[in-house]
Amino acid sequence: MAGPVKDKEAYQRLNYLYQAAHCVLSQNPENVELARFYCFTQKTIARRLVLRHCPHVNRDPSVKRALCKKCCSLLVPGVTATSRQRRKNSQTRFTVVRCLSCGHRKTLLNNPEHRLWVDQPEAQLESHKQSGDTPQLTSDHQFHDGDGSPSTKSSVNPAGS
Repeated sequence: MAGPVKDKEAYQRLNYLYQAAHCVLSQNPENVELARFYCFTQKTIARRLVLRHCPHVNRDPSVKRALCKKCCSLLVPGVTATSRQRRKNSQTRFTVVRCLSCGHRKTLLNNPEHRLWVDQPEAQLESHKQSGDTPQLTSDHQFHDGDGSPSTKSSVNPAGS
């Protein structure tokens, strides 16, 4: 598992704004402008602090996909967006999400075999052994002096072996 999050407070603030936008729309679906303000504020904070959209909080792209890139409104199917399933051929399926405020469309690939990078075993950090992390001193390497004659000196081996 990864270490502590660098900007934990900033991610908590982004998460709070995202939840506030959802809460506003769930209580009154006509409060689209207030939800858009929360999402715009979230995007502005993330851009100012050079943060990605909550990768450590949700671990999936749902937060990024739930925001319209053009007008910053929250895309909730049936309230602020329409969602349609399309097929290009018998194997390739797409979800087309259309924002009702500005008309911007997002086309998302539906692939049941797709796994996110964070869910793959290669993405997980392994705990390193203390002896493998520290450089070791070795004295068996031969170095050549400026005149070309070999001399034995102690050196730091960054590989640890």
